[in-house]
Amino acid sequence: MKKILLLSDTHGYLDDHIMKHVKESDEVWHAGDIGTTQVTDTISNLKPLRAVFGNIDNHELRLSFPEELLFECEDMNIYMTHIGGKPGRYSMGILEKIKYLKPKIFICGHSHILKIQFDKVNQLLFINPGAIGKHGFHKVRTMVRFVIDKRDIKNMEVIEVKR
Repeated sequence: MKKILLLSDTHGYLDDHIMKHVKESDEVWHAGDIGTTQVTDTISNLKPLRAVFGNIDNHELRLSFPEELLFECEDMNIYMTHIGGKPGRYSMGILEKIKYLKPKIFICGHSHILKIQFDKVNQLLFINPGAIGKHGFHKVRTMVRFVIDKRDIKNMEVIEVKR
C-alpha cells in the first residue's frame, strides 16, 4: 500500500501547506512545470519523487527528468506526462501511447484545471491535479492524494488551497 501525493504546475513554488502533505505521503509524483530544482530537491530529500518536465522547465530540469514516465506502483501501470489533454480530447500522440501502453492511471498537468475522470473507452483513470503553484490563472490551488493498494485506488482526495 502506498500513499501518493500528486502535484503539478508548482512553477517553483513550495510552501508549508504543500510540505505538510509531502511529509504524510509515501511517494510524491509531479506532473511537470516544476519551475526550479529547489522544488525537486526539497521534495526528494524527504520522500521518493517521480516527476516529468513541463513546457516551462529549463534545461537542468529537462536533463534530470523525462518528458514522460511509465512506471509500476503496487501492480498498477501508471503513465505520466505534462501535456496530455483529457479524455475524448487527448493531445497529439497521447491516445496512441495510451492504447499501446495500456496504463491503469494516466496523469498529466499543464491546463491548471483539476480533473479526475474514469475514461471508459480506454479503461483508465485520468487525473490532472490542477496547479498547486501561484503562477497562472487558477483561483484555487489544488493537489490530489490517494492510496494505491495492489490493484485498487482508494481514498482519492482533492486538497484545495486558497491563493
